[in-house]
Amino acid sequence: MSFRNFIKRLAEADKLVEIHEPVSPKLEAPAMAIEAGQPVLFHNVNASKVVMNLLNSRDILAMALDTSSQDIISRLINARDGSSTIVENSPTKEVVSEPDLSKLPIMTHFDKDGAPYITAGVVVSEFEGVMNASVHRLMVLSKTELVARLVAPRHTYLLHKKASGQGQKLPVAIAIGIDPITMFAACTRVPHGEEFNYASALKGEPVELFRCENGVYVPHAEIVLEGYIHPTRCAPEGPFVDITGTYDLEREEPVIELTRMMHRKDFIYHGILPAGGEHKLLMGVPYEPRIYEAVSKIAKVKNVVLTEGGCCYLHAVVQIEKQRKEDGQNAILAALSAHHSLKHVIVVDDDINIFDPNDIEYAMATRVRGDRDAMIIPHVRGSSLDPCNAPDGTTTKMGIDATKPIGEEKFERATNRFEKA
Repeated sequence: MSFRNFIKRLAEADKLVEIHEPVSPKLEAPAMAIEAGQPVLFHNVNASKVVMNLLNSRDILAMALDTSSQDIISRLINARDGSSTIVENSPTKEVVSEPDLSKLPIMTHFDKDGAPYITAGVVVSEFEGVMNASVHRLMVLSKTELVARLVAPRHTYLLHKKASGQGQKLPVAIAIGIDPITMFAACTRVPHGEEFNYASALKGEPVELFRCENGVYVPHAEIVLEGYIHPTRCAPEGPFVDITGTYDLEREEPVIELTRMMHRKDFIYHGILPAGGEHKLLMGVPYEPRIYEAVSKIAKVKNVVLTEGGCCYLHAVVQIEKQRKEDGQNAILAALSAHHSLKHVIVVDDDINIFDPNDIEYAMATRVRGDRDAMIIPHVRGSSLDPCNAPDGTTTKMGIDATKPIGEEKFERATNRFEKA
């Protein structure tokens, strides 16, 4: 499914808001996207089309993956043996020009943003035969320059470090407006170079890649920006609103020098709303299979969700079929080891609906005794996105075993199986 076909599918399912009046990319379009709370297509943002909130709910992500919201993890785990393919031409090449970021409707999302930010750019980099594709926030520095937030020790950071260690620029291509499954795959934690193969497995067909002038291969997109990450040149990046809805720190980060721009004649720019549903899901959901697989090694796990209230990143609920007394606490430790940014984990039985906050609270209310079922782990590394961290970056993590004691009938939930004749 292409980027445009998915937008069309949303419209046909009555899940797309369309706004035809002129809208400014500075604060106005993001404010309207926040108010819409669902996918929104702007037809005139500085005379360009813009889509926001594209994958802003589990139901819409499930639609893209052709599954149900409850079965997303199974769909992700069972995707195997995909392979991308190289093609000569692409609709992305309809217009090829010198880079000029002022021609794109790049958003300023919040009052204190350091500058306009590209938020849905898949940065594809390659060095010495090793490729990586991942999403980075990109702050506009000039018409031809961006500042990229590179997080250690993730793959783009490592490739840049290796290239700069040899005094070389790291070639990159930034793809904006790619199909939703490939976008999701670029946000996953897979081995170097496997993002497009994983996307191919999820799609059930090869992702087509074409070659840029700097040697980097990218998928079909609405817009592609080519360039290089400078080996030593840095600039202040930030402030920027991250998934917690609070401002991340300003840091010195590497500069991307653009050399070429190509796009479709009537391109549709994709913007991810910082701290919006799409941002949270793309950051968080890829960790759910990792938690699932880690817990499955020590307990009979049924499902996992990173909750919206926990920014789809800091809080997990793990559903198990309890078979041993210690399963709940072991599941807590396994989940925390699988996703180091987790702060709180709740483990529940398989009669609890982990997608219903009220049902989770019911388990907490009726199955938890704090002195017995709460596990406190102080003075450990926390997520850099958590404003509650101590000055040295540490936090206290907590796991709650909200499962029933095995064999005690007083915890059984009442049922009514009456069938009308």
